[in-house]
Amino acid sequence: MKSRHVLMLSLLLPLMAACGPKPATDATPAAETPAATTTDATAAPATDASAAPADAGTATPAEGTDSAAAANTNPVVPPQGPAPVAGTDYVVIPNGQPYAPLNGQIEVVEVFGYVCPGCARFAPEVAAWKKKQPADVRVSYVPVVFRDTWEPYGKAFYAAQAKGLVDKTHDAVFAAIHLQRALPGEGQPPADPAQIAQWYAKYGVDAKEFVSLMNSFGTNSQIARGMQFAKSSGVESTPTIIVNGKYRVTGGQTYADVLRIADHLVAMERAQR
Repeated sequence: MKSRHVLMLSLLLPLMAACGPKPATDATPAAETPAATTTDATAAPATDASAAPADAGTATPAEGTDSAAAANTNPVVPPQGPAPVAGTDYVVIPNGQPYAPLNGQIEVVEVFGYVCPGCARFAPEVAAWKKKQPADVRVSYVPVVFRDTWEPYGKAFYAAQAKGLVDKTHDAVFAAIHLQRALPGEGQPPADPAQIAQWYAKYGVDAKEFVSLMNSFGTNSQIARGMQFAKSSGVESTPTIIVNGKYRVTGGQTYADVLRIADHLVAMERAQR
């Protein structure tokens, strides 16, 4: 079922698309723009999926290593293709800081939104890329709230993260919004937390507890923290890749090319150590 969702998303969604905030003067959704021609035309990585379960009043960020990372024996592979060009393929973030530094790992963050079609298309590519990373690299998701319709899903991400469900649900949320229309997407009223919680209940969570997690102080704090990280990193559209808080990927003709640039930036950080 998961592989079918990935295939359908790949076929039906725009090959390269970016989603940004709705203009304050325009009541219509912002247009999708080919990533290769936008200033922040990037893709987004996958998240740590195994944050420890939290109490109903608290949602915690994915700041620990998951079980797969603990046993990670992937080799360090030299990046392929030409070296990226500063100012074209990436920009250096002034005074940039990682979202959640941990144990000296190189952090790769995908800034994303579940309602964004480009993020849905990019998600399986990032997930596959993540599985190939060596133990000194940590790939994490950071949801942002560019529009009202994005907020309930950002909160649901942190609630799912607190319950250790992101790995199981991440691709399925995209499919439920963009393919199955089982959850509201762009152009519809924002999803009701109870509706989203009921959808997550099939993964074994208590719907009422999930709503409580979505509306908790801890979750709201994480939403604010993610938005601050995006702002300080210069993110203007999704999906966007940030490497170690220092570099924002801005180039790439395809999502694979975006990840190739990320490979080089990770290697640059590794070499500096």
